[in-house]
Amino acid sequence: MNRCVRHAAAFCALLLAALLLNAGRVQLVRASAFDASPANRRTLVALYAQPRGDILVAGVPVTGSRATGGQLRYVRTYAEGPLYAPVTGFASQTYGATLLEGTEDGLLDGSDPALHETPLWSEITGARPRGGAVFTTVDPAAQRAAYDGLAGRRGAVAALDPVTGRILALVSSPSYDPALVAGTGRAATEAWTRLTADGEQPMLDRAIRQTYPPGSTFKVVTAAAALESGMVTDLRARTDSPDPYRLPGTTVDLANEGDEECRDASVYDAFRVSCNTVFAKLGADLGPSGVLTQAERFGFNDTRLRIPPSVAKSNVDTLMGRDQVALSSIGQFDTTATPLQMAMVAAAVGNGGRLMTPYLVDRVTNHSGVTVATTRPRLLHQAVSARTAARLQELMEAVVTRGTGTNAALPDAVVGGKTGTAQHGLANTGTPYAWFISYAKPAGSTRASVAVAVVVEDADAVRADISGGGNAAPIARAVMRAVLTPPDN
Repeated sequence: MNRCVRHAAAFCALLLAALLLNAGRVQLVRASAFDASPANRRTLVALYAQPRGDILVAGVPVTGSRATGGQLRYVRTYAEGPLYAPVTGFASQTYGATLLEGTEDGLLDGSDPALHETPLWSEITGARPRGGAVFTTVDPAAQRAAYDGLAGRRGAVAALDPVTGRILALVSSPSYDPALVAGTGRAATEAWTRLTADGEQPMLDRAIRQTYPPGSTFKVVTAAAALESGMVTDLRARTDSPDPYRLPGTTVDLANEGDEECRDASVYDAFRVSCNTVFAKLGADLGPSGVLTQAERFGFNDTRLRIPPSVAKSNVDTLMGRDQVALSSIGQFDTTATPLQMAMVAAAVGNGGRLMTPYLVDRVTNHSGVTVATTRPRLLHQAVSARTAARLQELMEAVVTRGTGTNAALPDAVVGGKTGTAQHGLANTGTPYAWFISYAKPAGSTRASVAVAVVVEDADAVRADISGGGNAAPIARAVMRAVLTPPDN
């Protein structure tokens, strides 16, 4: 072998070594970065090479997949998209995935290891099984009743099974059709631009991602704190409560809405007709820690809540003066809550004080129908004692029988509720939000079967006509009736 051949062979060997070294670097070190790169379409092509698994409501798919004939072979479809958008979210070839489509993405696209019946073989071949199915806890009748009740008005509804924490309805209005943004191309881009620029925010899941001042519905929490602390022992005893009530340390007088007699009213009557003055004074007397501790037992200030999509934190300030805690005690100041949070408050009261962890996914199966995961009911907090829960039920049921929530009454069930008209905006000049939270117990039952929270942001209504009892209670009644009515009736 002459010298030139030896040099050429050595150079080729050097190039081969460099090639192998770089291949190893790409495979072992940079693989994750390349996989995650937005410029890498191989992941996207593989993701949509087969139909996604389905999301089901009462055993019926509300999602599907349609062949495109293109490089991304299947695109997501939705049945009754606007109705279930706050549950499913969207799976888009362009804009990613949200809500259950996002949190259950691995199960739906087949990449979750739990779906691999022969994990080692799948690891060797790189084969991806068909996507699994996600069975939700949603009751279609309750979901429809909530959606129709809002009738396109801005607002949200959340409904729970108090005994288990199963979410029965999650509705946000106005809504949108996730199919509009599922694909690629000009139509999807235009739909995305239009939806994200819409001032009505149709893609916002108001039931779990939007917080509102809860107004007088928060008086359930204040009453619970007063009962648990022993500050109130007799619901019908008169209180020492002036009307108007001067907020501690200020020159600001707090008054009541309407013509109700609230001076020195008992907790029973003050709750029934929703006296601000009585509950603001109760809160100031309890102090910040008393109200805050009780609120956190109901789930406020929890940043970890997942259903599994994340839920926005409902807030009660941890540092407050007595005037501020007085306002917080009637759902004002910086107190805010999601509709799901207020449904949790009603659910805990209706369930003897036990607050169950809310959940949206009942079980997950592989493509063959074999269950690979099941959600078990789990206690989140003992929010109040059973005795306090019974007395709170006495208060909430009085609201429906002879108070501000009579529009929620059902003929064959015991219903408890609380109205709220939440002022907000600079100097409370914003159009009030109408709230109603409630639970319903079937005749003869000691525990509630359904708890509901409704908020209506009715910007088109006349301000004086906005009330929790008038605007929100009929929607809650429709949802409770849908849950309590057997499907074949």
